[in-house]
Amino acid sequence: MIIYFLKNLLYILLSASILGYILVVIKEKIYLKNNTIVLDNKVITNEVINETDINEFLIGNLRIRSGDEVSLILNSKEKFKGIIIGAKKREKLLLLATYSNEILRLKVNNIMEIKVVSKYGKFF
Repeated sequence: MIIYFLKNLLYILLSASILGYILVVIKEKIYLKNNTIVLDNKVITNEVINETDINEFLIGNLRIRSGDEVSLILNSKEKFKGIIIGAKKREKLLLLATYSNEILRLKVNNIMEIKVVSKYGKFF
C-alpha cells in the first residue's frame, strides 16, 4: 500500500517538474520573440541599461548579444565571468555584470581572450 502511494507521488512530482520546465522554456521564448532580456541582478539599474547603445556586436569573429554569459581574460591576465549588458560604441567599452554584483566597464582593446559560456535563449 505504501509503495503504491509513493509510486503515484513520484509520478505526480515528475510530471509537475517536466510541466514546469516546459512552461519556463515557453516563457523565455516569448521574451525572446518580444526582444526582452531578463537579467536577474541587483546592480543593474535602468541608468546602466540606458548607458549602452549596442545590444548585438562582433568581437573578433564572435557574435555577442546582451544576456550572453561570457568568460574574459584581459591583457593584464585578470579573469572575469559574467553576463553582457551591452556596449558603448564611442568609448569602445563592454559592460559586464559579474556574479559578485559588480558592473565592469572594460575597454575592448584590453580584452585578450573571450569565450562565450552560454548564449541567451539557447536551451537545447
